[in-house]
Amino acid sequence: MARVKALVLTGYGTNCEQESAHAARESGADEATIAYFSDIVSGHVRMENFNFLIFPGGFLDGDDLGSAQAAALRWRFAKTNSGEHVLDQLKGFFEAGGLILGICNGFQLLVKLGLLPALGGRYFERQVSLSHNDSARYEDRWVTLKANPASPCVFTKDIDILEAPVRHGEGKIVPQDQATLDALEAANLVALRYIDPTTGVATMQFPENPNGSANAIAGLTDPSGRILGLMPHPEAYNHPCNHPAWTRGETSPLGLTLLAGGVRYLKAL
Repeated sequence: MARVKALVLTGYGTNCEQESAHAARESGADEATIAYFSDIVSGHVRMENFNFLIFPGGFLDGDDLGSAQAAALRWRFAKTNSGEHVLDQLKGFFEAGGLILGICNGFQLLVKLGLLPALGGRYFERQVSLSHNDSARYEDRWVTLKANPASPCVFTKDIDILEAPVRHGEGKIVPQDQATLDALEAANLVALRYIDPTTGVATMQFPENPNGSANAIAGLTDPSGRILGLMPHPEAYNHPCNHPAWTRGETSPLGLTLLAGGVRYLKAL
């Protein structure tokens, strides 16, 4: 059984690294190490020593220039102190079979780097973006999600309905064009959708869909199924008392269920 070694990357305004590391451990990861981007640049931490990479949420670079835009440029052009391109290290991590999870700002980063959705296997080519919520304001509320059973995503296997909080101002999926949106649907790269909890049907209605995302998309995967990005925060639902209605006895599968799917996949290798 493989050991699951998670690397949670932080810095430049990210503020959900502790929650994310805790969620990884509670989901069965053997290790969950928090490291700064500067640790990668300095060579003190190398991605190849891990098999589960988590890009957590927060206010990365203060969302200046658009959420995760500055960070995407940093990842694309930065070099380590030894002269290695940081992006080559990330490519090597993925090509070696590692899992990647991007939450909120982390999802925005994966999209703007082009790791998601990678239609046609075209990685590191931007095909969709994330823009301002239709409400034109920051949304902080709980949502209900439904997993796509036809998706190749390893994280969402055996998941049907999931509840989690959102807290973002730029969570609206905007595809390059209609053809891109159609291709996402045809390839089943939509891993999670916002649904109306009373009907179980995907919705464009606010507040069940908190941002107006196209086709109610809440999360995307890549063709391999080993990358998942989503706007809701599964790591923030790590105990039953996190649920807003827990005092009334209402509950649902923890957000940790999603991370546990990735852990199970790695342990089975």
